[in-house]
Amino acid sequence: MAAAAASRPRGRILDVFQTSAERQGAYDFLENSRFGVEPLAASMFAATAVRCRNESYVFIPTDGSSVSLADHLRTKDFGAVGSTKQKGRGIKVINSLAVSEAGVPLGLLSQRWWTRVARKKRSDCDRRALHEKETQHWVDAIKESRQVLQTHAPDACPWFVLDREGDKRHCLELLDGLHDAEWTVRSSYNRRLSKALGPLYLLDALGPLQPLATYELPIPRGAGRPGRTATLDVRATEVTLRLRDKRTERLSDQKLFIVEARERVAPEGQAPIAWRLLTSHRVETAEDAMLVVWSYALRWRIEDFHKTWKSGACDIEGSQLRRTSHALKWFTLMAATAARIERIKVLSREQPDLPASHVLKPYEIRALILMKRKHKKRTETIPDAMPSLAQATLWLAELGGYTGKSSGGPPGSLTIRRGLDFIRPAAIAIEALESEGKLR
Repeated sequence: MAAAAASRPRGRILDVFQTSAERQGAYDFLENSRFGVEPLAASMFAATAVRCRNESYVFIPTDGSSVSLADHLRTKDFGAVGSTKQKGRGIKVINSLAVSEAGVPLGLLSQRWWTRVARKKRSDCDRRALHEKETQHWVDAIKESRQVLQTHAPDACPWFVLDREGDKRHCLELLDGLHDAEWTVRSSYNRRLSKALGPLYLLDALGPLQPLATYELPIPRGAGRPGRTATLDVRATEVTLRLRDKRTERLSDQKLFIVEARERVAPEGQAPIAWRLLTSHRVETAEDAMLVVWSYALRWRIEDFHKTWKSGACDIEGSQLRRTSHALKWFTLMAATAARIERIKVLSREQPDLPASHVLKPYEIRALILMKRKHKKRTETIPDAMPSLAQATLWLAELGGYTGKSSGGPPGSLTIRRGLDFIRPAAIAIEALESEGKLR
């Protein structure tokens, strides 16, 4: 099932599997109550961790999202997502994505699911224990990611990257206790400092500082936003936060560094970048500060993954499964597929000279050459030799509808997925003929 999903990514079972026997087998597997999602997910996490073994740092963007699912008659066991007024239905999830030092997605290290009860926003958050809050899922995702890496890639240092939603006392205290890990959290609050003299709040500590470095950050093209290169002034200093548990009134101090990256001038109509990043990484040089900025810039990788997984190439939000337990198995399989597509996309840009065999199977490569030769331009010559990863990705994208510069950028996840879909029948045929001895 995983191989079929990887070769023909779709949100619906009917669109992935070709024959009635395959479809019935897939439904039987998803509906089997004796087999849950946990061992399936654990296998995916372990495979990701094995890919991390040669990395000094493994950046782990961790972020929450909502998988919105159709349930107009309220007959499915999904929970509430989005605002109470919109009455959306679906499942909540937090994903931890492993990313190499070069910025290449390696796969998922943790995935935490839950369903919400539809109700008005509560105002008693400060009085509830951790296990009564959704913050518990963030804590569990961090712990699970660290444990998987310790088991399968003990020499790789995890570097957790959290957005403003992760700026919670419980998350900061947990991260502070991970002495074998680094972390970066985007600040959401102007927190109080513990110094008796000097600045009282976080922003006051940044005020008098001069830039430590200048960082040129490529900003990817987004919805209503052209791509650009932002020039950031980077400042940094060491601070000690005074954290207060409002439930017990317990006070604790946490020493860390804060790095601010602020864009000098943004294009007209675009909001300038202004990141205040809390980090465990000791910042003494410009290189230290720029590494922290780079760690947070890699958080975009999980945004791209969520788009590819939820509504893009894999389109799990188009699923028509009716039970949460069934959907989670299917969504986990498609998460591995989405991570593979993102890996191909980024690797082809960052390490274009790698052989295509680095990410594609032998039958896929042979099918790709065959189909590209059939649909080539008159001026093109398609050799039999192993193509580079960049060349193979371009061919896949062209078979999937990519038109070059007029498409607005390099090949994306959707055209890559269409290309994989296009070559799948040929790959299956080549594999079958070779197994029968009819093809050499």
